[in-house]
Amino acid sequence: MSEEWRLEVELDEERHGYSLGERLRSHSLDDEARERLENRRVIVTRDGSRIFVYADTEATAREAERVLRELLEADDLSADIWVSRWHPDAETWKDAAEPMPQTEADRIAEYRGREAAALERAERTGEMPFEVRVDLPKLTDALTLVDETRERGYPVERRWRHVLIGAPTEERAAEIAAEIRPTLPEGTEVEVEASGVRFPFFSVLGWSS
Repeated sequence: MSEEWRLEVELDEERHGYSLGERLRSHSLDDEARERLENRRVIVTRDGSRIFVYADTEATAREAERVLRELLEADDLSADIWVSRWHPDAETWKDAAEPMPQTEADRIAEYRGREAAALERAERTGEMPFEVRVDLPKLTDALTLVDETRERGYPVERRWRHVLIGAPTEERAAEIAAEIRPTLPEGTEVEVEASGVRFPFFSVLGWSS
């Protein structure tokens, strides 16, 4: 199974980052470093004073870290360096020392933790990052769906025949869409998308674990 590893280098000064970043992007390294990095097909990107190296194994990421530390020392530069790993269930980069979920229970716990964090942010801001957009044939259908959705405890807004149901994660939005789709009248269109609506926040009964 393919893995995603990332080496992140935060240089103390952006002007130093430009020098090192240019050396990496142009592969103007010594022969040994070129063989260790280029032949392993790592990808190097730069954003201001921050440099990222992407690799498919921990060994490659660690080798890139060693090479970069040598370059920093040779150029008399200082920087903070982190090695992280992509967690597909959490959809974020985490410290390499943090274990990946090994069981379905682990994956559910990680998902619930991410959902809880999103709900906590929603409580502070009133904003949901995702929404289920439901375009109904008639206004009466939309009014009925709003009532039913509120009974389930979901944050909901209506614009004419269009009902917007807020969700903390894309996965939760997809679950809501699957839940309500069988009950909707023929001709209804349902889409999951990024939200641009501010929802009044209240107790979300349907999201309790």
